[in-house]
Amino acid sequence: MNELELLNLINQGESEEIEFKSWIATPNFKQMIKLCVKEIVALANSNGGYLLLGVEDNKEITGCTNYDLQNIIESIYDRTTPNLFTRAEIVESQGKDVIVITVDKSNRLCGTSSGEYYKRLGKNSKPYTPDRMKETFDEENDYSSRVINQSCVDDINLLEVYKLKEKLKTRDLQSTLVDLDDISFLKDLSLLVETEEGLKLNVAGLLFVGKESAIQKFLPQAECIYLHYSDNNREEYDNRLDLKMPIISVLDRLTEKIQDYNHLINVQVGLFRLELYDFSERVFQEAILNAYTHRRYDSPGSIYVKHYSDKLVIESPGGFMADITINNIITHPSLPRNKLIAETLQRLRYVQRSGQGIDIMYKEMVSMGKPYPEYTAYDDAIRLTLYSVLEDEGFVKFIVETQDKNMISFSLSELMILRYLFENKNINLSQSKKITQRSMSEVKHALIHLEKLNLIEQSGRVYMMTPSMYHQVKSDINYTQDQSVTYLKSKNLILDYLDTHESINNETIRELCRCTKKQAATFTKKMREKGILIMEGKARATIYKLNKK
Repeated sequence: MNELELLNLINQGESEEIEFKSWIATPNFKQMIKLCVKEIVALANSNGGYLLLGVEDNKEITGCTNYDLQNIIESIYDRTTPNLFTRAEIVESQGKDVIVITVDKSNRLCGTSSGEYYKRLGKNSKPYTPDRMKETFDEENDYSSRVINQSCVDDINLLEVYKLKEKLKTRDLQSTLVDLDDISFLKDLSLLVETEEGLKLNVAGLLFVGKESAIQKFLPQAECIYLHYSDNNREEYDNRLDLKMPIISVLDRLTEKIQDYNHLINVQVGLFRLELYDFSERVFQEAILNAYTHRRYDSPGSIYVKHYSDKLVIESPGGFMADITINNIITHPSLPRNKLIAETLQRLRYVQRSGQGIDIMYKEMVSMGKPYPEYTAYDDAIRLTLYSVLEDEGFVKFIVETQDKNMISFSLSELMILRYLFENKNINLSQSKKITQRSMSEVKHALIHLEKLNLIEQSGRVYMMTPSMYHQVKSDINYTQDQSVTYLKSKNLILDYLDTHESINNETIRELCRCTKKQAATFTKKMREKGILIMEGKARATIYKLNKK
């Protein structure tokens, strides 16, 4: 690290990945090491980062004196468990020595040798709670690989084995797995385990090839419940499926059911028609498989798939893993709660590569002009909402035509930046970093590529559409949304609001949908005509409620 890089780090200030420590304010070396170990453990349990010794909280460089670099890194190693390897270097600035300690993100939960555990919370290091520690330790032990001692080969559904082999033949023509006999096939996938008492299924094996009676007996919570709701009654389902069967059979049944209600929209792109469904099969299958891969099987809850005309809601037991949040879910390395399930899906070619599911869903939804997948996180559950509304037909046309013209495929970051520019006049580096969840260097790379394609240009500190792109967009869609699309989007917002509120008025609708008073009145009139809403009161006291009849 050079001086310029050091100053850039200091200028950023303390954060989740950067910590300052005063050398001169610490009474002795022992106390300094104690403080260092705490911060290093916290960084390792988060996203990794830098510990800067000789820098005050106000960013003043006061430097370090009388230090032994080798002694520092060995002391850190000796006082952490598992023992952490850190990199330390001296960077001189303003005639003073700053010790820069680089900490990598750990794949395991780290603590001090005295049994203390910390994690970064913003710019501070906070202790891990006993409950969170237990959860993290549990996560490190793959539940899906647990052997079911009471099981036997009679619990295997041979038809499911046959189906897996046949589907693998079409998904991977080069696969040699399909040539194995059934038992060898399951052993090779690590779904069937040799024990002293004979062959046993593990949890993953049960979930891929177990008989329904065996799943009911050994893992009754492994259930997926499908509920369909009509527009006339969004509180009571009109169709229900209780699926307590192997994962791939569940996927097939759900795909069949969702497609029964899936509407098709044709978008004219040049001489071709692009077919867009309410819900992309690729997207909802990824979402369902993710639910099975990441749910907690020690929880009594079921996976729920709630199917509305305007949205698909998938709920699964278990919160986010480790330090995954809504704000980093796109870019955070995959941490499957059930590793063997994830590995099996990969080997069976149901997923291309572990960790790509979220990226695939986002990219597909953006390319189709749909709203971003919406995650809601709870301590013990995750809810994913996929919306059906086509927000911007013009954007879809633009993406298809531009990719075809340049013989390229936009990255997710590029698509998200372009989508933002379709809805806003310009974008800066900070906004680009936030919406894409990428690092500053990755964002700059995406912006440079879009510049080279003559799609955007830099003006001062912001990026905007080039005149040619602006002309194309304006001539195609005139920067306005189709009225029917606007209505569908607003209807979704109103219904989501009424999920948690008894009523809504015109003022709230205007604020929620960013529309005029007249537009709000038009939306509510349309929804009343369709029997979705009822109106109560008059004039300014008018409110709207869901029609529960």
